[in-house]
Amino acid sequence: MSSTIAFRATDADRELVQQLAEPGETASDVLRRALRVLERERWHEEMQNAADRIVASGENLADEPDAW
Repeated sequence: MSSTIAFRATDADRELVQQLAEPGETASDVLRRALRVLERERWHEEMQNAADRIVASGENLADEPDAW
């Protein structure tokens, strides 16, 4: 299902969208792609935080027997 989300783009926002657009991409395409990048950044941050917690705990997953 498609819906509309609006925001008030500044001149700088519009310029950035134009700069980031691939040939044939609409502003909506650029914004969708940007949202996916933000989603990946969040996922990477969460995974890094989890890895940091494991390191801080002193747990060494390499010491665990393989599950297979």
